[in-house]
Amino acid sequence: MSVQAPQLEQARELLQKYYGYPDFREGQKRIVASMLEGSDTLGIMPTGGGKSICYQIPALIHEGLTIVVSPLISLMKDQVDALTTMGIAAAYINSTLTGREANDRMRAARRGDLKLLYVAPERLELDWFREELAQLPIDCVAVDEAHCVSQWGHDFRTSYLAVAPFVDSLPQRPILAAFTATATPAVMEDMIRLLRLRNPSTFVTGLGRDNLAFSVLRGESKKEFVLNYVREHSAEPGIIYAATRKDVDEIQQRLLQAGISAGRYHAGMTDQERAENQEAFLYDDIRVIVATNAFGMGIDKSNVRYVIHNSMPKNMEAYVQEAGRAGRDGEPSQCILLFGAQDIITQKFLIEQNPEDGRKSNDYRKLQQMVDYCYTTRCLRSAQLDYFGEQHDDTPCGICSSCTDERELVDMTVDAQKIFSCIHRMRERYGVSMVASVLKGSRNKKVLQYGFDSLPTYGVMGSMTEKEISELINVLATEGYLMLTEGQYPVVRLQPLAAEVLRGQRQVMQRKVRHATAAPGSGYGRSRSRDAYPTAVNETVFEQLRLIRRDLAAKEHVPSYIIFNDATLREMSVVCPATERDMLGVKGVGEVKYRKYGKPFLEFFQSYANEQEAETTFYEEDYE
Repeated sequence: MSVQAPQLEQARELLQKYYGYPDFREGQKRIVASMLEGSDTLGIMPTGGGKSICYQIPALIHEGLTIVVSPLISLMKDQVDALTTMGIAAAYINSTLTGREANDRMRAARRGDLKLLYVAPERLELDWFREELAQLPIDCVAVDEAHCVSQWGHDFRTSYLAVAPFVDSLPQRPILAAFTATATPAVMEDMIRLLRLRNPSTFVTGLGRDNLAFSVLRGESKKEFVLNYVREHSAEPGIIYAATRKDVDEIQQRLLQAGISAGRYHAGMTDQERAENQEAFLYDDIRVIVATNAFGMGIDKSNVRYVIHNSMPKNMEAYVQEAGRAGRDGEPSQCILLFGAQDIITQKFLIEQNPEDGRKSNDYRKLQQMVDYCYTTRCLRSAQLDYFGEQHDDTPCGICSSCTDERELVDMTVDAQKIFSCIHRMRERYGVSMVASVLKGSRNKKVLQYGFDSLPTYGVMGSMTEKEISELINVLATEGYLMLTEGQYPVVRLQPLAAEVLRGQRQVMQRKVRHATAAPGSGYGRSRSRDAYPTAVNETVFEQLRLIRRDLAAKEHVPSYIIFNDATLREMSVVCPATERDMLGVKGVGEVKYRKYGKPFLEFFQSYANEQEAETTFYEEDYE
């Protein structure tokens, strides 16, 4: 059946009432319509793209209960806090509750007092819990972070395989909807098959987020860059990701010694320590947190202004998920990846720790694709979209580090020919480091043992360092001239394009090598200015609004962004609402939130308007 216009209009009214937005984004509208039609639905939407609204609004329209399968305790709490703050009846059941508390919430669900109930996938593996849920009038099961069901996804959890049997066991099959931010075509197929979605309507709304400026920086002093960047952005919340627990501890200590209040988060800490640090970050008690990838999946903090990766992640899915935690409120934000050759060694070591040999080949392939991304000179957003198989035009984003790179293009054809010739003479049987050693003219043991010092290409690039030669080889690989085999020790192979270069039929143009360390903000990934508003934001007013929000959040015992996010406060600081109607016209101010929180903001603007009027009168009198 097709969704009726009155249902969509009801959905829009609920969106305005509870969330303060006059209409859905185009992708949201299509997904909501699909769910209201009763269709199984698969939604691939970017982090910060408003996935939760897609199942929360239908939940308010459906007569029965919506079960939300959610992977993390912190995510459940964030979402339920946000819903209850808006006046929507929601609860979660997880291991933090006592038996009595869990029973109370199940009774509330049986009475029909709840519209949404959040549960962890592990709960669905328990027979007694499934039997309890079978007694509830479930209209919809929404699966968040649904990529976790696929073993080819980056956060595979076997408990997600319990979702489909649970849905099939219910007396009446509900609508099944699955959502995630990142999925390759193979992972999408797995989600449909393993969750047993029936003829699902599939929506891919695009990874591209105009407010995020992506940068890849090679050759930086990571210690200096991170310290300088955090100092320069001390008033802005940020996340710094590191590959190992040791790196996390060292970075946090460096920041603390510099007088910067920084938290940390990794699996080597106690549950209590992790919870305390995460809460301090969510509540803005600390502005920066240093973490491994154990931190962040589903974190709803909307005002993260930057995400720095101190080293390269293991694959593109993980990177896009983690970087996408910046700018969830739509405000301009930075996503900076600091890349060094050691990162490859670290990630290979971590892959080798995985006991599942069947996954290693796939993990190495994904790692090489991540290395290619770090060396590419193409628009970074286009490279991401290509990885996930998204259709897009070739228009550059204009704000990533590739698009803003103003270095001069130089002809590198001769150097490329030297590299290709050397690889050919080495029978395409060795890796990047060995090829670079031969081209440099190294006297190391293996070069001499294999007789490579007798090759015509031995030492022909002696004026460059081995590191510079290796970087050039990797760049040539990302541009299709070379191919690196999969596995722990990839071998460099020539591609057809390389033959054209060797025959003099094709030129190779590259940006000049950057030797000097760039200062933060020197042009890498420079973000677009805040041009979403017709008038400049009044930063003094904005800071006053943040203080009011902080006081309200402290009284409610919720993070500040749950009251109103930064984008809403910025719009307020431009509009300066003087009446209830003005306040309700600000995006993010719904009727329920206005009734709960609007009064102190409105009183501030009325007082501010009086002060401005008095000041204007004073100067006019002075002029007369």
